[in-house]
Amino acid sequence: MFVKIRAAAVVALLALTACKSPEPPGTPVPPAPTATGYGALPPQTASAPVPGGEAQRFVAGLDVPGQWWTLFHSEKLSALVDRAIVANPDIAAAQAALRQARETFYAQRSSAYPTAQGSASVSRQQLPTYYSPPLNSNSSEYIYGVHTLSLDVAYTPDVFGNLRYQTASAGAALRAQRFMTEATYLTLTSNVVITVLQAAGLRAQIATAKRVIAIDRHLLDLTRTQRTDAQAAGLDVLTQVSALRAAEAAIPPLEKQLAQTRNALARLVGASPDAAPDADFDLDALHLPDTLPLSLPSALVAHRPDIAAAEANLAEQSAQVGVAYTNRLPNFSITAQTATQALSLGALFGAGTFLSDLTAQVTQTFYDHGTLKHREAAAIAAYDQAAAAYVGTTLDGLQNVADSLAALKSDGDALAAAYGSQLAAQRALEIVRRQQALGAVSALVTLNAEQADAQAETSVVQARANRYMDTAALFEALGGGWWNRTETAPEH
Repeated sequence: MFVKIRAAAVVALLALTACKSPEPPGTPVPPAPTATGYGALPPQTASAPVPGGEAQRFVAGLDVPGQWWTLFHSEKLSALVDRAIVANPDIAAAQAALRQARETFYAQRSSAYPTAQGSASVSRQQLPTYYSPPLNSNSSEYIYGVHTLSLDVAYTPDVFGNLRYQTASAGAALRAQRFMTEATYLTLTSNVVITVLQAAGLRAQIATAKRVIAIDRHLLDLTRTQRTDAQAAGLDVLTQVSALRAAEAAIPPLEKQLAQTRNALARLVGASPDAAPDADFDLDALHLPDTLPLSLPSALVAHRPDIAAAEANLAEQSAQVGVAYTNRLPNFSITAQTATQALSLGALFGAGTFLSDLTAQVTQTFYDHGTLKHREAAAIAAYDQAAAAYVGTTLDGLQNVADSLAALKSDGDALAAAYGSQLAAQRALEIVRRQQALGAVSALVTLNAEQADAQAETSVVQARANRYMDTAALFEALGGGWWNRTETAPEH
């Protein structure tokens, strides 16, 4: 009769599992961004007739290629990016974290299924002398052995959805880690490209700065000669010395930055500074992409890894609200055991050696001084925090794209202005040289014109380098095209 009652309880408990689980307190979904663009933007940037001075067009809806850095047309750059993907320890760490999140999800998903455990034991027992020998024992001794084999099956019916919420939370954590891995990949590839472009720009700036120094030294020599001939005052000499020293002082900061870019590249490709890769890139050897994609804000939300990770984190916290809520509801469990026990190994499966047990259990917390209630409130607060973070991350993404677009427009204008200045300096230099050939002006005037031309060239080099780096920053801000990548990528 007792077994029948327990069996009926199990049947009733299983029937409960078919009931719809109650929903936790509402977790409002943050509204989708309503932005349709990134502010006023011309169809293309200004241009200048110099390498890397082409006008850049913004094409709305144009997709971002998976290997966007190949648009710079540099096999050396692409090889360096590939090397970084393989050797950078941050990628390896992100891949390991992704594998961990995946296995955690699989483990949590398995908790919805029954578990079965088998055990075997042998015990040696001795009874006091006033006991009779064990039943079924022909021994007159009071020492005997007990052999036991058992099979235990346990199942937790997910009556109110607690396990479902836990599995949903683990699945969302897996998605978040996947997008965090993509963000690591995007940050790495972008850093490699931008660092290489920065190094190329620095090398060009150092070359023009050395040209200015050479002109300043020649000017100083001429001024000193004129001072000897009483054609220049001592103040003129000192002024020219100051100009030369100022030009020379510009070199060490540039060389320091170039050395730091080499060290940064070494770190990015997983090498020590003494094994830094070759950073001797030339701006003239790099192609500036002249057609740039411009994702709509709605597409950006889906493509930016950091926004997608924030959205997955929001889903995880929403599931945690469900977990906290269902923890306050009754918890059901079913356990079944079957075993065989005998005094000898050979008799384990004989008649009268089997025993079994079937138990259905329900537990409910009646008083915990508000512990579970406060945990539910904490889970709701964590969800609110994740929702605010999701909105903030979305706004950050939109700002990044808008900033990159504004930078590219400004870079085009700056390059056009710098080229105009250089063009005027070049024309002035041509006039001065013709006048010097006719004996109308001195060599000092010519050198001053050459100095102005070199300084204008420095401004052009800086503007060109900024265009390259801000172009790479735009691709990064748009998400890097990971959804179009077909080559070996971070483990998914």
